Amino acid sequence: MSKRAKMPGPEAGTTVVGSTAVQFRVDYEQAKQLPIGESVDSDVIPAGGHLWRIEFCPRGGSYDDNEYVSIHFSLMSKNRNVKAIYEAFLLDRDGKPSSMLTGRALKSFVNIGPDLIASWGFDIAERNLVETNYVIDGHVTFMCTIMVIHDSLVPVPPSDIGTHLGSLLHHTDGTDVSFIIDGETFHAHRAVLAARSPVFKAELFGSMAEATMSCITLQDITPSTFKVMLRFIYTDDLPLEEELADSPIEMFHNLLAAADRYALDRLKFICAQRLLDEVSVETVATILACAETYNCPSLKNKCIEFFVVEENFKEAMFTEAYGLLVLKFPSLTAELRKRVRT
Repeated sequence: MSKRAKMPGPEAGTTVVGSTAVQFRVDYEQAKQLPIGESVDSDVIPAGGHLWRIEFCPRGGSYDDNEYVSIHFSLMSKNRNVKAIYEAFLLDRDGKPSSMLTGRALKSFVNIGPDLIASWGFDIAERNLVETNYVIDGHVTFMCTIMVIHDSLVPVPPSDIGTHLGSLLHHTDGTDVSFIIDGETFHAHRAVLAARSPVFKAELFGSMAEATMSCITLQDITPSTFKVMLRFIYTDDLPLEEELADSPIEMFHNLLAAADRYALDRLKFICAQRLLDEVSVETVATILACAETYNCPSLKNKCIEFFVVEENFKEAMFTEAYGLLVLKFPSLTAELRKRVRT
C-alpha cells in the first residue's frame, strides 16, 4: 500500500472530519484462486479518527452468469458511530483511474455492536473485463478513498464580544475613570483599558499619579482621535471612513500616533495599511515622515519604493510636505536622492 492521493471533494452540505486516499495493489494471479466471498485485505488505514481496512474480493458476486470483482471497506475501530463516503477506481495500464470501472458509496455505521461486522462495499466490474484490461504484470491496482463526514454540525454564530463590550461605551454604568480632552469627557473602565494597552495598565494600576485619579486630562490627543481609539479598544474595530470627522490621512496619522503612544500594536498596523492605501505624489512625503516618526518599517519601505521612482520623485519633491521632510529628516531625504540617482 503506497502513494497518497488527493481526495475527491465532499458532497454539498457536509463537513469533512478527515480523509485519506491510497493505492491498493493486489497480486491477482494468487487472489483469483480464492473461493467465492473470500478477500485479500489491506493494511489497517487511519482516516477521520477511525481505523479501516480495504478488502478485495476477486469473486464478489454473480449476476446473469457473470462473476464480478468487488471492493469492501471495513470499520476496524471500537467506536462504531461513523458516517463515511467510500470510493474506489481501477487504474488502467497508464496508471490513470478508469472513468467507468468505479464505485462510490455513502454509509452510516450507528451503534454497531463489537461482535457485528461493520463493512460496506460494491461490485466494481465483470471479472473477465478486469482480467482482460486491468491485470498488469499479474496485479490489479485500485485507488481507494475514505472520507469521514458530518452532515449536521451545530452552527456556531460569529463572535459578538465586540458588540457587547462596545455597548459599554454608550452609558456610564460601571465606569470608574474618565478622560477630559478639550472640554469633552469620555467615560471608560480601567480594567478594559489595562487589558488592551500595557501603557494604560501601567498608568491606571501602577505607581503613577493616574492610578489614584478618577478624572484624567489629556493634552496630546484630539477628542475625535481618542473617541475612535476608545472604540477600537472596546470593539477591536474602526468606523467606516465616511464616519471619520477628519480627512482619512489626518485621522490615520493621528491614530497611528495614539496607537504608538499606548502600545496598541494591532491598531498601529491597521493605520499603517490605511495610510499606505493613500500614498500618492502629493501625500508620500507626509506619510513617509509619519512612518519614520512612529517606527513603521514596512510603511516606510513602501513609501521609499514609491518615492524613488524617478517620475514620482520629480513631482513629489516640489510639494510642501517634501520641504518639511527635508527639514525634519535630512538623512532620510539624502538617502532618497541617492537611490533616485542610482
